[in-house]
Amino acid sequence: MTTVKDVCRHVRSKNAGPFWVTVDLFFDGEDNYARYHDSAALGPDLFARLYGADPALVKRFAVPSLHVVKISYPRATSQGGMVERDMHAGQQYVRLLDVELDAEAVS
Repeated sequence: MTTVKDVCRHVRSKNAGPFWVTVDLFFDGEDNYARYHDSAALGPDLFARLYGADPALVKRFAVPSLHVVKISYPRATSQGGMVERDMHAGQQYVRLLDVELDAEAVS
């Protein structure tokens, strides 16, 4: 099965303020973007399972001209809190690299 790392040339995560994280998926071309940008595998349930995010609050933005999908989710704890392990959210993307994708749209 195809994984995120198979079809994205770059994946990154970053702060989106002290209470949110954004993941950017840069697909490696128009064909893979068209096939996988709406994959149900990248839906809110994945972010609930991997990051403890409320699925109702996960936001998804497609940028077709750049072949990019941006997904934002609320942090489990605020940036800089007592249990913070990744202050700038720069390592959060790693859990997504081996996610298996399907070509079915998000419902």
